[in-house]
Amino acid sequence: MRDVAIVGAGMTKFGKFLDKGMKELTAEAVNNALSSAGIDKQKLDVAVVGNATAGLITGQEMIRGQVVLRDMGIGGIPIINTENACASSSTAFHVAWMYVASGMYDAALVVGMEKLYHEDKTRSFKAIGSAVDVEWVQNMQAQAKAAQEKAAAKTGETPAPDAGAGEKRSMFMDFYAAFARSHMQKYGTTKEQFARVAVKNHYHGSLNPNAQYREEYSLEDILTSPPVAEPLTRLMCSPIGDGAAATILVSADKAKQFTTKPVFVRASVLGSGFDRKPGEPGPTERVSQKAYEMAGVGPEDLNVVECHDASAPAELVIYEELGLCAEGEGGQFIDSRAPYVDGPIPVNPSGGLISKGHPIGATGVAQIYEIFTQLRGEAGDRQVKNPKVGLTENGGGMVKGDPAALSVHIFSL
Repeated sequence: MRDVAIVGAGMTKFGKFLDKGMKELTAEAVNNALSSAGIDKQKLDVAVVGNATAGLITGQEMIRGQVVLRDMGIGGIPIINTENACASSSTAFHVAWMYVASGMYDAALVVGMEKLYHEDKTRSFKAIGSAVDVEWVQNMQAQAKAAQEKAAAKTGETPAPDAGAGEKRSMFMDFYAAFARSHMQKYGTTKEQFARVAVKNHYHGSLNPNAQYREEYSLEDILTSPPVAEPLTRLMCSPIGDGAAATILVSADKAKQFTTKPVFVRASVLGSGFDRKPGEPGPTERVSQKAYEMAGVGPEDLNVVECHDASAPAELVIYEELGLCAEGEGGQFIDSRAPYVDGPIPVNPSGGLISKGHPIGATGVAQIYEIFTQLRGEAGDRQVKNPKVGLTENGGGMVKGDPAALSVHIFSL
């Protein structure tokens, strides 16, 4: 396998863009990446495009990448579409990396794109909620409803109405809330510690011109924002959004033709959840360990991390799963301010999904854009001090409590 380098990357601002379509957003990100790399689009050998919900939001299915790229004059080459929930574009990156590393192609375009905002917000939440085992969820809901009705019959009370999961909010927030309560019970983690993750990420997002939300919030602001599902409040949760991101990959021996500051892909690992025995490591632990072994580094070597903080508790648990701290010590880790942009191991200097935003099909490549920018020293006000090694962790969907897809990438100068 050949070494592979990123020579260019670009992204749009993330946000609510009801007046912009997928083609316009993608063209902006791709053109920024091509300009960053100093490469002509005619030199591309292959394109891999990640998207999750276009079929459910806009009705565009099957040939999403071909549709958006054709309009900007990119065609005639293989164009592959990847759909893997929130990990759609990190999966696209993995596929493109394999193409270049194998020697099949020398230059690959990777795109992540998403339009989640719709005039009917229920449509957006239902689209996100499809990234689960639908049959399993329906069975669980039926069982819960039956139990509720049985209990109500005994007391004479009217069963409580549905709280809105999947209708007024993403049902994933209910999953994250359950994980958070479990962590609190097992390790003594507090709601305030989860809230501090959100304080950090909103602060980081205030420094990022591409972030969807750039407001800073105090701990009290986070804790007193509208409740979602205990212990989550609204400001602890990632928003829906629109946006796109893109990168250009080339074989390492050609990288110097395009830039004096290539960023090398040291590991690219994709995995999924499985029915495991009690005590067996979960997908994040397993995939990150494979990535560390591939890159020849450990968590102690990381200088900057972008992880999948769809909620504040998710990030706190990922600290432990990536080995940034010991199991059960995520609360102390955020209390120490270690993952702040000026700390010893900055996590989500972009603002993460909580503040930068989460247009799900674009998120994986946007994380990689951030690490590319950080390693090259081009991150402006949120620049990490002298980073050499960076990692991205991106999960997608959920089956039986595990990420359905999980990717970890490691990069270095």
